[in-house]
Amino acid sequence: MTSDNTSWQTIALDVDEDGLAFLTLDRPDRLNAFDATMMRELLEVFDHTDADDDVRAVIMTGRGRAFCAGADLGDGGSTFDYETQGGNGMALLENGVHRDGGGLVTLRMFESLKPVLGAVNGPAVGVGASMLLAMDARLAVPDAKIGFVFARRGLMPDAASSWFLPRLVGIPTALEWCYSGRTFLTQEGLAAGLFGALHEPAGLLAATKALALSMVSSSAPVSIALTRQVIWRMAGAAHPMDAHRADSRGLQAQGASDDVREGVMAFLEKRDPTFPRTVSRDLPDMWDWWEGPVFR
Repeated sequence: MTSDNTSWQTIALDVDEDGLAFLTLDRPDRLNAFDATMMRELLEVFDHTDADDDVRAVIMTGRGRAFCAGADLGDGGSTFDYETQGGNGMALLENGVHRDGGGLVTLRMFESLKPVLGAVNGPAVGVGASMLLAMDARLAVPDAKIGFVFARRGLMPDAASSWFLPRLVGIPTALEWCYSGRTFLTQEGLAAGLFGALHEPAGLLAATKALALSMVSSSAPVSIALTRQVIWRMAGAAHPMDAHRADSRGLQAQGASDDVREGVMAFLEKRDPTFPRTVSRDLPDMWDWWEGPVFR
């Protein structure tokens, strides 16, 4: 396993021999609480994993006994006052509105060209819970506390969770969790569809790795990147015609590629495929929105 942690203070990244990038929130003394530095580093790390063709998928977890305890409340009552805090160092929205840092992270995760999986090793509260929502799969340990606690802090849901959460668990459950701001155990999250499975701590990372490998080990990286983007983006499409347009462009671009020739011949010859194309070089220019990330 190789590490690339020299420039990051709040996260660590390790890539194993199978091309799985283990992204660890690394502030265990603060229960991996989210701050402006972590926000910036998470934006950077997804740029890094997208650009690295050796990375097939990203598995996100936390160091120590928590996944992420939410925003770092070290500044007390002024923690969420952007004017007092001087903003978050990112561009403003219209009319001088400071952008939500958690939302910047989930929008960047939404843009990822590699699958993103969560291995939730302990409590995930506030932004620690909402950052899970843009992942493709979430596994967790039993009896860990989860909470969309914003209303109990006088806030409202962050990190675009008003878009993500109802799509995962339905509107009534999303409203009840967010209205009450109560914490609940991962068993309740499993029943509602927030988590795909629960595993004891000793087996959590291994189970998440096995799931990630089942997704990527026999599939073309470019196909995975396109599939991830089209499925996530079509979740908000106004009409299935939008999906039909995207499908048609993608199938035309892919159908003439070396990946398809290899995939078909490997099937006919009853062997494992070796796909030649890479995400960094060979993504087709399919959609207008493909020209640069939309989250910036």
